[in-house]
Amino acid sequence: MAVSIKIPSPLRRFTEGESVVEVNGQTVEEALENLIGQFSELAPQLYNEKGELRNFVNLYVRGEDIRYLDAMATKIKDGDEVMIIPSIAGGGETLSGKAEVATTFDRDEYLRYSRHFSLPEIGLGGQRKLKEASVLIIGAGGLGSPASIYLAAVGVGHIGLVDYDVVELSNLQRQILYTSAEIGKPKLTIAKQRLQALNPNVEITTYAESLSSANAVSLFRNYDIILDGTDNFPTRYLVNDVCVFQGKPNVYGSIFRFDGQVSLFEAKEGPCYRCLYEEPPPPGLVPSCAEGGVLGVLPSVVGSLQATETIKWITGAGQTLIGRLLLFDALAMTFREVKLQKNPDCVVCGENPTITEPIDYEGFCGVSGLEEMVTVPELSVQKVKQKLDSGENHLILDVREKWEWDIAHIKEALFIPMNAISSRLDELDPSREIVVHCKEGPRAIAVAEYLIKQGFPDVKNMTGGIKKWTIEVDPSLNLY
Repeated sequence: MAVSIKIPSPLRRFTEGESVVEVNGQTVEEALENLIGQFSELAPQLYNEKGELRNFVNLYVRGEDIRYLDAMATKIKDGDEVMIIPSIAGGGETLSGKAEVATTFDRDEYLRYSRHFSLPEIGLGGQRKLKEASVLIIGAGGLGSPASIYLAAVGVGHIGLVDYDVVELSNLQRQILYTSAEIGKPKLTIAKQRLQALNPNVEITTYAESLSSANAVSLFRNYDIILDGTDNFPTRYLVNDVCVFQGKPNVYGSIFRFDGQVSLFEAKEGPCYRCLYEEPPPPGLVPSCAEGGVLGVLPSVVGSLQATETIKWITGAGQTLIGRLLLFDALAMTFREVKLQKNPDCVVCGENPTITEPIDYEGFCGVSGLEEMVTVPELSVQKVKQKLDSGENHLILDVREKWEWDIAHIKEALFIPMNAISSRLDELDPSREIVVHCKEGPRAIAVAEYLIKQGFPDVKNMTGGIKKWTIEVDPSLNLY
């Protein structure tokens, strides 16, 4: 049987850039075996050391999750499409717990929202619900910027923003709330000013702090719906869990390179995020947007979709994404949809949950239950420079991507991209001290752990990567 396997953009570097690969097979397992036969470096991305499909990789056939079919033995037919979907971090009713109030509009608001009033699906009643609603947005970055702009523009009565960062130059490629004149200033200060200038009728509350297990419960309690604009797995699982505990809808969005995902998780009616991805990938396996890159307009596409889902849930208009995952591929310019099912054994929203209060999410996301952790020694950039100057017999190993190397590199370093390490081990001398670095650390630590497991006796991570090297040792190099 000839079938097509859809390759997500994070894995295309292992398929020579191919987004769709034609293979033969009568089951999903056979199709994947033939795929790996063509592209062997995909194997460790899809399977763990026991040969089992990784928990953060889901497979769909004909839009159905194979976990709820016959798993890897699911039969496939000629012409079927198998989709690989890795982890990347409704309501027609009145908002629960809201007292009926006679919300009114002033003269300016009638004109401001007139395009909504003319929509039968929203009208005066829907606009009143928007004005009475409260939305908490986690993160005022790539996703939070467009989402907050549109939610303020349409007249959501109360918007909360959680973020603790300052504006950086590298933000401006995609974070449309900010300008060059505001570099170095707190994001929330600028965001509040800009949103209130856009719509002075909206109340903006800011929380200049990191979301954590200590504050999430109290913060979420004051809002009707939570919009997840996070960029890391610990916070994503924290948002999911607290939303389930409090019965709040969670408007999920994630971005990576050219791909985006959007859904609405509401455990009362459908699945939660843990039903989709029970556990996160190990640290370093999935690069951050800073390391893997992201198309500048992609956050606005996904953030706008999140705002749309929020508006629909509040007003009761249309059909929300509860029980569905929307996938956007900017390179192919396609939208696809897969069905999501509630997992009755989910540890948070299942029939017998085992997690009923916030946990240590850094610990949860920092340790894989299936792989042995290795402690990697650290070496400061100053110490590495001293070793270079003294002529010591050590090797600096740069594991970034080629485009990163072209922007800036340490001239004495050996360049082997992270995904090529396993096939180029013969270029490394076990008798030498090996100092690994990437941009800031996560990829280097993952490679160092791998080398230690392969028997290399003296492997270290250069703390802070080439970013710290550029700032503290060689400022002539380009920052990116």
